[in-house]
Amino acid sequence: MTGLIDLYEVFVVHRLPGGSGGGVAALRGMSFELDREELCVVLGPSGSGKSTLARVLAGLERPSAGRARVAGLDLVAADRGALDGYRRRTVGYADQHYWRALAGELTAEELVALPLGLRGVGRTERTHRARGLLERVGLLERAAARPAELSGGEQQRIALCAALAHEPDLLVADEPTGELDRESAGVVFELLRELTKAQGTTAIVVSHDPASVVIADRVVHVRDGRVSEEERDGGTAVVVGRGGWLRVPETALRAAGISTRATVAVADGAIVLRAVGTAPLEQRVERTAGAAGLVVEARGVTRRFGRATALDEFTARFEQGTFTTVTGPSGSGKSTLLALLAGLDTPDDGTVHVGDRVISELTRTERAELRRSTIAVAGQTPGLSGFQTAVENVTLALALRGPDRGRNEQAARQALARVGLAEHSDRRVDSLSAGERERVALARAVAAAPAVLIADEPTSRLDSLATVAIGELLAELAAQGTTVICSSHDPLLIELADRELGL
Repeated sequence: MTGLIDLYEVFVVHRLPGGSGGGVAALRGMSFELDREELCVVLGPSGSGKSTLARVLAGLERPSAGRARVAGLDLVAADRGALDGYRRRTVGYADQHYWRALAGELTAEELVALPLGLRGVGRTERTHRARGLLERVGLLERAAARPAELSGGEQQRIALCAALAHEPDLLVADEPTGELDRESAGVVFELLRELTKAQGTTAIVVSHDPASVVIADRVVHVRDGRVSEEERDGGTAVVVGRGGWLRVPETALRAAGISTRATVAVADGAIVLRAVGTAPLEQRVERTAGAAGLVVEARGVTRRFGRATALDEFTARFEQGTFTTVTGPSGSGKSTLLALLAGLDTPDDGTVHVGDRVISELTRTERAELRRSTIAVAGQTPGLSGFQTAVENVTLALALRGPDRGRNEQAARQALARVGLAEHSDRRVDSLSAGERERVALARAVAAAPAVLIADEPTSRLDSLATVAIGELLAELAAQGTTVICSSHDPLLIELADRELGL
C-alpha cells in the first residue's frame, strides 16, 4: 500500500463576524498520514474539529496553513478547477447535514443514481448500481419513496449510498450513522468495511460512536483540533505534540480521581500524574413523580404516507413533569409521533391532546399559537440561521414568543451555557460543528421555558460526556415540571429518562 493522505501541521481558522480580525481555530496543527485501502475512524467530542477535518479532506474547505495532500493533490495550493475535478473523480462525501444532498422531487433510487448520471454513466448501469446499494442498506423496498416520505435515518442511508455510487478512491463519511438505531448502524458500518476491501477504497469515517471502531484499521482520536491518540494493531498511543503537548483521556483521569489539577513527577522512567484536591462527585438529578396537570396524549392515532403507515391506532400518555424517551428502529414512526404531539402534523385518524385542548382539531394558526405559548421543539434538522451567531439565533426565537429583547438575550446566553456552549455564544452558527448546532437548537427550546419540550434525537451527534450532560439537563427540566418527550437511539440518554416508550 502507498500513502493517500498526508497532513502536517494543518490549521483551519474560522473568522468571527464583525470584521474584528479575530477567529476560532477549528484545526490546530492536525498531522497524520493514511495509506491506500485503509479504513480510519476519527473519534472525538462535539467541537473537536472532526467535521472540519472531513471538509478539508473532501476539498470543501481550504486549510489556513500547513500541508495537506490527498492522492497527490495539494489541497492548499490547488485552484478551483483542480478541486472540482478532485471532488468529481476522487472523493465521495457523505455530509452530516445529509438532508442538503436530497432533492425533494427525486425518489431514493434517483437520488443514488444522480451522481452517476452527472459522470455520464448509462441508465441501465445507473439503475443497477443504485438498486444494489439500496438493497445493501435495507432500503430497496423504499426505492420509489421521496425524502419527505422517509425517516431521518432512512434519508441518512440514502445520502451515504449516493456518496458511494461512483466508487470513489476516498470516501469521507461525516457521522454516517448519527440517527440510526444500533442494528441499522451496524449494517452501514459493515457496508463501509466491505467497500474498503472489495473496491480498494480508502475511507475516513468521522463518528462519535465508539461502536464504529470495530470496522477500523486505525482509530484516530481528535481533541482541540489535533490528533490526541491513535489506535492501531491492538495498541493505543497518546500523541505528544511540539512543546510537550498531550491529551490524557478523560477515562484515565476519572479513574485516577483527577479533576482540574494534577502533579507531574518522573519515577523509574515513567511520568506519574496524581490528583491535587478532590474530584467532585457526580450527581444525579432527583426527579419528581408525574404530577397532576398538563398531560400530552395520543389516542388511537393513525398516520399514513401514501401506502406506508407510520403509526397505526397508536395510544400513549405523557404525564407532566416526566422525561420520556421514544425508541425504536429507523422508520418505526418516532419522528412522526413527535411531529403529531407538537402539532406540526395532524393524524389521519385519532386525536392528540395537550392539556384540555385537542390539538389535532385546531387550525394551523391555532396550533402555531399553542406552540408559542406552551410547546418548544428541537427537530432532527436544527433549522438555524447560519449567518447569525448562536446567541442571535436563540434570541430571535425568544423574540417571536415575547417582545422583551433585552431580557431575551440574557435568557439566550443562560440557555447556551446550560447546554455547554457559553464560550461559543458569539460564534456564527455556520462555523459550529453539527453537535454544537444540535445543542444550539436545544438551547433555543430550553430558553423558552416551555410546559412541553419535544426533542427529536437531541444527542445523535454528541459524544458520551456531552450526552450525559444533556440527559441530566432534560431530567432537571422534568423535575421542575416540564413534560419532556424525546426520541433517541442512545442508551445513555435512555438510561437517564424516567420512561422508555418503544415503537
